[in-house]
Amino acid sequence: MDLGINEIAPRSGTAFELSAGQILTVIDPLGGQVADLLAISRADTAEMISSGRTLDYAESIYLTTGNLLYSNRSNVMLDIIEDTVGRHDFLLTPCSEATFRLCYDNEPPHQGCHGNLHHALMPYGIAEDAIPVAFNCFMNVPVDGVTGKFKVLPPLSKAGDFIRFQARMDLIIGLTACSAPASNGGSFKPIHYSIG
Repeated sequence: MDLGINEIAPRSGTAFELSAGQILTVIDPLGGQVADLLAISRADTAEMISSGRTLDYAESIYLTTGNLLYSNRSNVMLDIIEDTVGRHDFLLTPCSEATFRLCYDNEPPHQGCHGNLHHALMPYGIAEDAIPVAFNCFMNVPVDGVTGKFKVLPPLSKAGDFIRFQARMDLIIGLTACSAPASNGGSFKPIHYSIG
């Protein structure tokens, strides 16, 4: 059942349930905006999406159509079934109040995606310190293969681009419209999503 398009306001987040077999589409409606995505098992909230497991099994840091997102218990949580951008990040942790304090001298403090995810997931009993590395939809983090240095560049996503996931288990999803200036080319825009 298609529940229509939902909007996440700039620099905010939400949480919702996704059942096995359902499809989640994360849309960048205006282009150039990152969305941090967390997946947590509804059966046991100690089982969460794992960057380390996923990148290990994919043998790549760039994930796109056909890749699977694994949990910390090596179970498949989400299957990327369609992707119009092809560049996302699964290395960098959600931005936080500390991120703004340590990395942005001229920016006012903000709780960032970490804080937004924490508040959205509080009704599900998810502790702040339990929040792992998120799958950063549309985030553009090229890595130099020789030096290992990386850069955070503006997303490659254009208006209307999307990434589509199919749930492989019953999940709690946390999703944001990212708050970090570097991740979004210096501007903040909404994120759309739909469940089908």
